[in-house]
Amino acid sequence: MKEAYFQPDSLQLLSRQWLERYGRPNKILRQPFKIQDACLLILDMQRYFLDEESHAWVPSGKTIIPGLIKAARYFRNSKRPVIATQHINTPENAGMMGSWWSELILEDHPLVDIDPDLEIQPREILQKYQYDAFIDSNLESRLGEQGVKQVVIGGVMTHLCCETTARSAFGRGFEVFFLVDGTATYNQDYHQSTLLNLAHGVAVLTTVDQIIKE
Repeated sequence: MKEAYFQPDSLQLLSRQWLERYGRPNKILRQPFKIQDACLLILDMQRYFLDEESHAWVPSGKTIIPGLIKAARYFRNSKRPVIATQHINTPENAGMMGSWWSELILEDHPLVDIDPDLEIQPREILQKYQYDAFIDSNLESRLGEQGVKQVVIGGVMTHLCCETTARSAFGRGFEVFFLVDGTATYNQDYHQSTLLNLAHGVAVLTTVDQIIKE
């Protein structure tokens, strides 16, 4: 079920192939990507998903870190917000996640922290407890306060929290850009399925370098 489909020497090749296969031109949006309107949203890049000793380890997760660092620096240098979510549950707020998964990411879990390699600042962290980062959080108000119209999504897992949050952002009126090379999950079937579905009517597929170039 799990595979390291993204490796440092395959990340860009696979991303280009999938972008060509599933992507649609940005002209379908009202306007192209504009950094002055955008926020970078990095989902759940916690040690829980990036440590090989964790049962929830995402084998390709570490490979996307350099690209996410590059994107985050670009957003910060452009004076635009970077928000990194940290998934933390309690037995009370887990909802269906409590019955679906064998373990919850509790506040005292030893792998709860965001991977330090990402250089995420404390003020950039947003706690969430469902796949959808908008549920019962102040994410929407934070985006509104900073004039955000476009959301760029990266992180883990592609087919769960990343896809669910992308759909939620779309439903709230944000233009969504989804990083093909900045998201990762358990295997490439899950990853490609998300790309296929989101590109049809929810998000523009893109890469870190394309975002910076545009």
